[in-house]
Amino acid sequence: MRKDSEIEKYGKSRRLKYRKFFRLIEKYDYIAVFRHVKPDFDAVGSQMGLYTYLRDNYPNKHIVYVGENSEDLMPQCVPEVKYVDDSFFKEHDVLAIAVDTSQKKRISDERYKLCKYLVKIDHHPEVDHYGRLQIVDEELSAAGELVANILLNHKGGLITRECAFYLYMAIAGDSNRFLYDSVTPHTFEVSIELLKKGIVLSDLYRRMYEEDLSSLNVTRYVLDNFKVTPNGVAYYILDKETLNKLGIKAKQGKNNINVFDHYKGIKIWCSFSEDVEEKVWRTSIRSAGLPIEKIALKYNGGGHAQASGAKPKNMKEVMELINELDEYAKGK
Repeated sequence: MRKDSEIEKYGKSRRLKYRKFFRLIEKYDYIAVFRHVKPDFDAVGSQMGLYTYLRDNYPNKHIVYVGENSEDLMPQCVPEVKYVDDSFFKEHDVLAIAVDTSQKKRISDERYKLCKYLVKIDHHPEVDHYGRLQIVDEELSAAGELVANILLNHKGGLITRECAFYLYMAIAGDSNRFLYDSVTPHTFEVSIELLKKGIVLSDLYRRMYEEDLSSLNVTRYVLDNFKVTPNGVAYYILDKETLNKLGIKAKQGKNNINVFDHYKGIKIWCSFSEDVEEKVWRTSIRSAGLPIEKIALKYNGGGHAQASGAKPKNMKEVMELINELDEYAKGK
């Protein structure tokens, strides 16, 4: 690696935390890698990338990954989560590592509470200050980018093609394939190093984005029913009846949100899907450069400057959110 590379410069600025992290890895023989509930590409990619690296480089340790399975991402993108018995956590001193998770309450699998030591590796604006060791940088495009930097700066460590595949997927997923402003020269340098491990991009993107033909019916519905506010906020709403008619779940409602990401006059675009079980409207918000995370926070959400989520409680709050975004976009 070049001495003036962005990867090495970034790693030097966090050298003490990286050293402490790997001292913890050396110390603990039982390690569990966690991520957030309702995982996305970055959550599962950074989790599996870190898990694979630790598995490959510390074969004598007992390392697991945990969390609920995702029918959208497993097994086509990452393996399904294997059952881990409670005895793993109750009978040993376990090091817990939570990736891509800003709030402790969103860690998938509450058995992190049984662990001896908790590490947080994340790139979200801080909402919940948790973890005895925190490696956090909200300026990075993905948690996978941060995990990759940690591993690339670990001298003598082996990053396999499998590990690189997961981390590249994490970065590509959370940066919308390198389209967001959070992408920097560091993002590209990390991605180049991962590509050198032999990733086949056509296979990676097929596994990430391939859908059944039936999904075209959802896209058609969205294109037939979306609306745009006077100040350039595009949105579509999928209530429970519509979701049932289309044969999809609330969490899949956001799959067509980026249909609107390249049209002149659209500054912000959103999807709203009624989640009957949680009694909220699952909301995804994206923007063409406008920071929208502070507005998302007001509606039980948060995230990043150009990509956030929210959970309005009812249709009244949905319309309030749309109106607030429209007012915000005025004159921008």
